[in-house]
Amino acid sequence: MKAFLKNYRQAPRKVRLVASLIKEKSVAEATAELDFLTKRAGLPLKKLLLSAVSNAKQMGVEMENLFIKELRVDKGITMKRMMPAAMGSGHRINKRTSHLTLILAEQASIANNQLKIKKTKIRNS
Repeated sequence: MKAFLKNYRQAPRKVRLVASLIKEKSVAEATAELDFLTKRAGLPLKKLLLSAVSNAKQMGVEMENLFIKELRVDKGITMKRMMPAAMGSGHRINKRTSHLTLILAEQASIANNQLKIKKTKIRNS
């Protein structure tokens, strides 16, 4: 259950602030938090999250069991622009972009794996 957003026109440093708020949360908690967030990256991240949930539904997974396993914000292309400056010179402006990768996982499957590990440790002891 993956979703990607490439060449999003906002600097990765700013998008990572929002991404760190919703990492490792359930889908319901993350959407509620993104609804009331005043950062510009909140809406595209919410759309990306809903896209990943839709992908999961196509695979037959229920939304209640999903949580954000990984949310990675990588550097995209940088568009170079010029701003006129004094005495005929120019200063460069870098317009940065971001690549976002969202991976969802099921909580139930992880809980079952942890129970199996604990049971084997108890039996081995």
